[in-house]
Amino acid sequence: MANGEFSAEERYSRQIRFPGIGEDGQHRLAAARVLVVGCGALGTVIADTLTRAGVGMLRIVDRDFVEPSNLQRQILFDEDDARQGLPKAIAAARKLSRINSSVHAEPVVADVTYRNVLQLVSDIDLIMDGTDNFEVRFLINDAALETDTPWVYGGCVAAHGQVMPVVPGRTACLRCLMEHPPEPGSTDTCDTAGVIAPAVHVVAALQCVCAMKLLVGGPSAVAPELLVVDVWEGMLRKIRVEQLRQKTQCPACVGGRRDWLSGQVAASTTVLCGRNAVQVTPSRSAGVPLDELRRRLEPLGDVRGNPFLVRFRPSGSDLELTVFPDGRAIVQGTSDPEAARTAYARYVGH
Repeated sequence: MANGEFSAEERYSRQIRFPGIGEDGQHRLAAARVLVVGCGALGTVIADTLTRAGVGMLRIVDRDFVEPSNLQRQILFDEDDARQGLPKAIAAARKLSRINSSVHAEPVVADVTYRNVLQLVSDIDLIMDGTDNFEVRFLINDAALETDTPWVYGGCVAAHGQVMPVVPGRTACLRCLMEHPPEPGSTDTCDTAGVIAPAVHVVAALQCVCAMKLLVGGPSAVAPELLVVDVWEGMLRKIRVEQLRQKTQCPACVGGRRDWLSGQVAASTTVLCGRNAVQVTPSRSAGVPLDELRRRLEPLGDVRGNPFLVRFRPSGSDLELTVFPDGRAIVQGTSDPEAARTAYARYVGH
């Protein structure tokens, strides 16, 4: 140990002995720059793992702050972070600097949008998906294709999840799998269906394996597969997706369209003057099944409604969401568009 720091040989000796990495691979990791979008459940495990692995630079972007409910699965945060309500990116960077001082953790407290995503990606070798909504994932997909930057998709809810590496020009992209995000209210979220920490760790671990293979071995090191896992049932399935690009004539990676990056497709928000409320309008919706949404929200707070809308007040919150059949919602109790979008993604989905 010199000047209070551990040598690479001391710190990474077991990792270097692994044939898939070795000394050359460790040098490549040390030179790599990775963007982690979202620092919640998946993002904290990803950031922790890559920091311990010796990735040279991590840019961590998150718009949220630490709450007590995060502590069950978001491993970089503690009770003091929740008491202070620290921004997640700041709290994460502080922890990571104590785990590995040779890794530069750069916190960015911001909402990732079409206005700033290219700047966030500009000097990055790899993008890691730690987000919790498809709107941002489709934006990441567009930005990755536009800049020829690999990224690793990951999603987790309840006890199951999915992982897929996206290498522009070589593998299927997210839009090959689904042309549009799921309809608002049509899929579960962590707040409506819950999530268990083992599922988070497994999905994030699989993402990090993809990341390390890409950073050490390049694009050819990863298989063009979608991994589907259910930790409660003990199931892991591989789905080959390399033919989807041409089969679907993907509008993004084949057709070159950048609908999310251009800002043409994005959830819009309108601050309602004098009402302390924000209207959130999804980019695309064929409708929200109100009965199903009401059933999912009932365990989480006070739910009222009629055939025309659902009103929901989360337990312990000052916010109230009024959701309409077209997917539009009015979030009362805030005039902050980011807070309204967060609440919408948390309870309605998308």
